[in-house]
Amino acid sequence: MGVTEDMADQLAQDVIKYIEATGDEDVVSDMIKLLGASSQTAEEAFLTSLRVRRANMKARAMLMERARKFQQDNSPGTADKG
Repeated sequence: MGVTEDMADQLAQDVIKYIEATGDEDVVSDMIKLLGASSQTAEEAFLTSLRVRRANMKARAMLMERARKFQQDNSPGTADKG
């Protein structure tokens, strides 16, 4: 990645950590306003990174839930005894 993408990705990671710690989703709007006022390129890179990371987190959570359910449904003692 280039400098813009690297910096935007680091900011997105930091914002995600902040949101997880505080629950303050408004920080995203504030970041967008701040970045957009000075650099549309930085704003777009930040939004892309944030969306990709959040989508990945949701997809991983879904996969882990399915794996947990599969293990639970296929553990000894839960099989259909016929």
